[in-house]
Amino acid sequence: MIDIKKINNLDKSEFLSIFGNVFEKSKWISEKVFDQKPFKNLESFISEIIRIYENSDNKTILEILNLHPELAVEKKLTSNSEAEQSKANLKECTPEEFNEFKKLNIEYKKKFDFPFIIAVKGKNKNQILNYFRERIKNSLDEEFLEAKKQVKKIATFRLEEIIK
Repeated sequence: MIDIKKINNLDKSEFLSIFGNVFEKSKWISEKVFDQKPFKNLESFISEIIRIYENSDNKTILEILNLHPELAVEKKLTSNSEAEQSKANLKECTPEEFNEFKKLNIEYKKKFDFPFIIAVKGKNKNQILNYFRERIKNSLDEEFLEAKKQVKKIATFRLEEIIK
């Protein structure tokens, strides 16, 4: 458990080691948040980290989207992504499931120019595959907005894990 007093007293190195990967491989967001200290409460801290992300331009959002791993097939994962994908059993795919994830990842990336992103917390590999099959049918605009929303969800789940 971490409270706002502790957050406000963290030095930059400690702060970044705790919050630097809330947004996948986008430590710069946490660096900007660090510069906003002190915060009145946890809600204002969380609001600020989310605000910085949401107010980023589409080019920056696209860069953030492209920092996310491909589901089930990516070999090098951050510790956060590793834990999240493991809990969804994405590392325990049958050969058929693995091949479908591989195929969908390729088709999706080709169509949208960023990887499929979904907040996997609370979902299993079959549910994720079903979302994947449906969302690949979306338009670029629909999917960009959905991916952006999913990144925010992932960050919110990660913040909740840290703060709980």
